[in-house]
Amino acid sequence: MNERDADDRRADVAVRAAAAGAELAADSFRSELEVERKDGKTDVVTQVDRNAQTRVIDVIGDAFPADPIVGEEADALKRVPETGPAWIVDPIDGTNNYVNEIRAFGTAVAAVHDGEPVGAATVCPALDDTYRAGSDGAVRNGDPLSVSDCGDPEAATVCPTFWWNFDQRDQYAAASRAIVDRFGDMRRFGCAQLELAMVASGALEGTMTNLRTNPWDSVAGVYLIREAGGTVTDLEGDRWRHDSEGLVASNGAIHEDLLAATREIESAIE
Repeated sequence: MNERDADDRRADVAVRAAAAGAELAADSFRSELEVERKDGKTDVVTQVDRNAQTRVIDVIGDAFPADPIVGEEADALKRVPETGPAWIVDPIDGTNNYVNEIRAFGTAVAAVHDGEPVGAATVCPALDDTYRAGSDGAVRNGDPLSVSDCGDPEAATVCPTFWWNFDQRDQYAAASRAIVDRFGDMRRFGCAQLELAMVASGALEGTMTNLRTNPWDSVAGVYLIREAGGTVTDLEGDRWRHDSEGLVASNGAIHEDLLAATREIESAIE
């Protein structure tokens, strides 16, 4: 199997693995859950997260047993290898939504080669949506995705994404102010991979943060946006990668405005 065929196969396995994790999560959605807290009062985890990650890893391992796996939970790697193939797994992105019985959550799986995504899937079972990206483009439920063509900031909807801790709320406030001052409207869904997928589908014109993101929260959605025709950069405007500072993702048409808004957050730090 040549490298291109192997990467195409990884894109297919990403869908199967994400679907397997999402199915397990869906089975326990809106049931009684034991909720634990990790690093903060809103940073929660359940046994379902751990079980879903195991299910995802099993599917990947059956197809590519030698590939390393980066994952949010348990003993999975926490850094993306710079060379060779690897997988990045978020068993339930939006766990806070999940435990509060909000439908905006999903299982995200990305395959990377030399740190660059080659296949990805985000499955949101409570929304009945499956997003997939590969060398043949990005789709939702089999239908091709394309970013919004809106180029007017005052008609654009933007989402501040990821989470600013309580000691960073000045940055959260600065992000919100920068958005409402520049753009037509603001949304927040509490599930980064879904928010990125919504940019890919054209439901949002952009999403942004000044923070360094975890790869399991971002890589799959970034690949969806790129394959749907969008733009994703770091705070300097350079091409985003899994270890970049900040994440600015847009339809491309409003990118410079969104980049300027994201840079305004830094003023809250100085």
